[in-house]
Amino acid sequence: MKIGIFSDTHGWIDPKIFDHFEKCDEVWHAGDIGDAKLLTAFDQFNHFRAVHGNIDDSIIRQKYPVFQSFQCEQLHVWLMHITGHPPLYTPEIRTKLSQTQPDILVGGHSHILRVMHDVKHPPLLYLNPGAAGRHGSHYMRTLLRFEINNKNINHIEVIELGKRGTLVNYH
Repeated sequence: MKIGIFSDTHGWIDPKIFDHFEKCDEVWHAGDIGDAKLLTAFDQFNHFRAVHGNIDDSIIRQKYPVFQSFQCEQLHVWLMHITGHPPLYTPEIRTKLSQTQPDILVGGHSHILRVMHDVKHPPLLYLNPGAAGRHGSHYMRTLLRFEINNKNINHIEVIELGKRGTLVNYH
């Protein structure tokens, strides 16, 4: 199963994202969608999951929860906007980890691309796709794409969409 992950669109979605995620079986958005107008664009993805972020309005918050826990193939996944990162998780994630643990934790918010194993909670894989939008402190707009086969995570790719201030005109 191919998975595409992005976050922090902040009200704008780069058309190239649809090309990069065209062959993905599922696409996950880790919050800060930024504008309810984007919700119809998400229908173009095969199977779309999302959480709302701290900048999202009531329309987005009604459609997407703050936290999702689900199975993908044979892996347990948590999706949340503000998670912190290993080992500096938010209090909410620390509490959840004391009770159970996912195989994959996907977060956003920081605009910092991170792919790392949590050595204190093996085999947890922490993924933050960075930021795909035009607004924020990030330099490069990024996405993640990978494959899950049974319990194996393979072919993790970082996709660079271009510098935050660089936009491509499509005609």
